[in-house]
Amino acid sequence: MPTFNRSVPFLSLLLCGLFASTQASAEIKLGYVNFQKLLEEAPQTKTAMQALENEFAPRRRELLTMQNDMKARDEKFQKEGAVMSEGDRAKTEKELRDEQREFQRKAGEFQDDASTRRNEEIGKVQRYLITEIQAYATSQGYDMVLGDGVFYSKGTFDITANVLAVLATKPTTLPQTQGKAPAGAAAPAKPPGK
Repeated sequence: MPTFNRSVPFLSLLLCGLFASTQASAEIKLGYVNFQKLLEEAPQTKTAMQALENEFAPRRRELLTMQNDMKARDEKFQKEGAVMSEGDRAKTEKELRDEQREFQRKAGEFQDDASTRRNEEIGKVQRYLITEIQAYATSQGYDMVLGDGVFYSKGTFDITANVLAVLATKPTTLPQTQGKAPAGAAAPAKPPGK
């Protein structure tokens, strides 16, 4: 065990020397991508979000209609409740409570379904963006492109605008099947979280 402890600093020193000699013999091209900005501004994200809006619009309209009908019936009950018979009043109150429960159930299902679908679509866009970043980095000769884990970066390293410009030339709908990563590119990593 003592031999291992003495070899760790030596190994670290050796790796630093290897890195320094690599830097001296070749220039390293680094880039930085603000992944959150890329995700927010990519035309593919906007298209995916519009498709989700279109997908869920009929259910949203149904819930809005249901809510407006309940409000109208409640207002009518508030006005006419005092002159109703006890039996009619109890029956109307029960119907209003049942409608409110049904509305809450449907609204909860809508929120769950919309959230699940949004996460699915954002995941697809994230995987697509990572593939596109890798393709851009390969075609532009970058040795490394860093993401949101960087705490300092000179403006010249930020290639987000360049990648956005390339994305603007691509179709705004995502391909049905994801192709392989470009040759020499690393496998797509887990996209950064919020």
